[in-house]
Amino acid sequence: MSEKLQKVLARAGKGSRREIEKFIEAHRVSVDGNVARLGDRVEPHQLIRLDGHIVKIEEPEERVCRVLMYHKPEGELCTRKDPEGRPTVFDRLMRLDDDRWIAVGRLDVNTSGLLLFTNDGELANRLMHPRYEVEREYAVRVFGEVTTETLKTLTKGVELEDGPAKFLKIMPHGGEGINKWYNVLLTEGRNREVRRLWQSQGVEVSRLIRVRYGDLELNKRLPQGGWEELELDKVNYLRKLVGLDRELETKLSVIPEKRKDKRAKIAQIRKAVNKHKQRTTGKKTDPKAKKRT
Repeated sequence: MSEKLQKVLARAGKGSRREIEKFIEAHRVSVDGNVARLGDRVEPHQLIRLDGHIVKIEEPEERVCRVLMYHKPEGELCTRKDPEGRPTVFDRLMRLDDDRWIAVGRLDVNTSGLLLFTNDGELANRLMHPRYEVEREYAVRVFGEVTTETLKTLTKGVELEDGPAKFLKIMPHGGEGINKWYNVLLTEGRNREVRRLWQSQGVEVSRLIRVRYGDLELNKRLPQGGWEELELDKVNYLRKLVGLDRELETKLSVIPEKRKDKRAKIAQIRKAVNKHKQRTTGKKTDPKAKKRT
C-alpha cells in the first residue's frame, strides 16, 4: 500500500513531517529519480533519496521507539549545526547507528529545562502538533509590575503578531519586589510564545525554565547538559497521549541495573564489616555518624 512521502521519511527518522515538507518544497527529495512534490505517495519498492543519499525505509515495527529526556542549559541552540560554531543540544547526545534523534519542539537559546528527543518522527510530529493539546509547564521569573488585571488578561487571551494566545493557568511561586516567579501552562509551542505573552503586558522575562511536558516532569537530579533514556512505560505514556500504538520493546541500556547491583554489593560488604566490628569491639559502627572532636 502507498503512503504519503513525508510520513515514510518521518518514520525513517529524517525529521518531523513539518520539516520534511520543507525538504520537499526545497526540491531536496526525489522518488525513482524524479523530484518529489507535496502530496506524493510512495510504495515500499520505490527508491527515495534525500539530498542525493538513499533513504533506508523500514517497516514501522522494525524500529524500536526511543525517547530521551535532556536538561537543556542556557546558551545551547536547538539546531543540528550552527554556522558560527556555537554549541547545540545535539552535541552531547549519544550516537545512533543508522538513525538519528529528533527534537520534540524547541527551546530558545536563553531558555533552559526539559527537552525531549525521539527517533520516531511520527511521535515527534504528534507531540508538537497543537491539535493534541499536550501541556507544557514553565517556571518563569519576570521583571516588572504584575497586577491581578495583568494575570486575568494573560489567561483570557491577547493578540500576538502570529495570532491569539493565552496561558491556561498562571500560578504564583514567590519572589521579591518586581522580580516574581510564576509557573505557567500552555498547550502550544510557538516561537518564544511565553516571553511574547508577558512582553505584551510590558513585563520582561528574566529567566525561563521548562519543567514539564505532558505528565513528564524534569528530573531534578539530571544535571544541565545531561540526558537519560526513558523507560518503556514512559515512552508508551507519550505514545498513548497522541494516539499511537504501544511499543513492546526497549533498547534501554542495562547499565543502570548493573550500577544498582554494584551498590547492593557495596552495601552488603559494609554491613558485614559493621557486624565484624560489633563482634570484636562490642560497639556498633555507624558509617554515617559524625566524628566528635
